[in-house]
Amino acid sequence: MRLDKVTQPLLRRHMAAALLLAFLFSGFAEAQEDCRQPEPVCAVRASIFAISGPGGIGSATRLSATELVTTRHLIAGDKEVELFLESGERIKALVVPSAYEADLILLSAPDLPEGPAIALPDGPVHAPLFTVGADVSFGQIRAYDPGDILLPPADGYPFARLHHTAYGQPAHSGGALVGTDGHLAGIVAAGGDGRFEAIPAAAIAELRRNSGADHLAASDEIGAAIRICMLNLDRHRADRTPLSDQEASALATSCSRSRNRQNMDLAAQVLGMKGRFDEAIALFEAALEEDPNALNARMGLAVTYHLAARYEEEIPHLSFLMQHLPDDHQILRLALQAGIWGGDRALAEKAYQQIEAVNPQMLPVAKRFLENPPPRPKRR
Repeated sequence: MRLDKVTQPLLRRHMAAALLLAFLFSGFAEAQEDCRQPEPVCAVRASIFAISGPGGIGSATRLSATELVTTRHLIAGDKEVELFLESGERIKALVVPSAYEADLILLSAPDLPEGPAIALPDGPVHAPLFTVGADVSFGQIRAYDPGDILLPPADGYPFARLHHTAYGQPAHSGGALVGTDGHLAGIVAAGGDGRFEAIPAAAIAELRRNSGADHLAASDEIGAAIRICMLNLDRHRADRTPLSDQEASALATSCSRSRNRQNMDLAAQVLGMKGRFDEAIALFEAALEEDPNALNARMGLAVTYHLAARYEEEIPHLSFLMQHLPDDHQILRLALQAGIWGGDRALAEKAYQQIEAVNPQMLPVAKRFLENPPPRPKRR
C-alpha cells in the first residue's frame, strides 16, 4: 500500500523514536539508578513505561493489570504503540478508541507483565509534587526533584489543568505527577520555562466513560486532526516564509480540532511569529476559555499583544501574570513597557519596583524607560 503524505513523515518519526528507545532502554535494568526521592515516589517508577508513537518518545502510566494511560498527542491516530519494559523487551499496547476531548487516551496491554499500578487519590494531592517519567538520556525511568503548585485546575472548567513547577521534559509526557505519598496528582502533559502542566487525575474517570469501541469514529476524527496539526506545525516552524491565508487557516483549524490545548498554543506561537496576530490572538483566547489558569497560554497571548502594539489589551493579562509569576523577568519587562505605552503607569511602577527586588542589573535600563520612554510603537 502506498503511504500518503500525511502518514509518511509521522511513520519516519515513529520509527526513529522506536529505534532510539530500543537502543537506550536495552540496558534498562542495569542503568536504573538509585532514587533520591521519598520511597513512595521512587516506587512509582515500576508503574511507568517508556513508549514511542507518531508524536515522539513519551511515557505511559499503569492504571491496572493491563490498562495504561498516556497523552493523546503522542499517539495521534495510531492503533497501537510500543511499550519498553524494564527487561529491555518491547511489547505492543493497543490504543483504546476515545471521544474524550482532552489530551489523554487509554492503552490496553494484555501482555504486560505483573507489576504495581499507580495509586489513584481519594482527595486532593498536595505539594510537593514529583514528576516520574522516561529519561531518554540515560535509558531509565526516573523520579525528579520536587516542585510546587503554581495554580490548581480552574473550577468549572472540565479541561483545566494543574499548573506546577515540578521538572519536566518532552519524554515525560504521559508520565505521572505524584505527591509525597506516591498518589497520582495528574498525568504529565506539557510545559516549559519552569511552568509545567498536568491533566488532573480526576479526568481519568471521565476518560474511561468516553472510551471503547463505540467511540471509534470520534476517536479517528480527533486522531486525524492531531496528525494534520503536527505536520502543519513541523512544516511552518521550520521556515520563516510568510503564511498564506489558506495555510494560516489550515494550521489554526487542524490544531483546534485536535482538542489539545498545547497544540493550540503552539499553532498560535507560529502564527504570531509570522505576523498573523489576529489569528494567533484568537487561538490563545480559545485556549484560555478552556483553561483560564493556563500561564503559558496567557504568556503567549501577552507577547502577541505586545508585538502587535496592542498594549491596552495586554495589560489585564500582565496583571494576572505578575500576580502568579512575580519574579519572571520577561513579564516584568513587558509590564513596564505596556504600562507606559498602554496608559497604566501604576502597572509600570509596580513592575519597576519588582525589577528592583529581583533583577537589580536591569534597573538602570528600566529607570531610563520609566523616566524618558521612547515613542509608542505603531499598532500592527
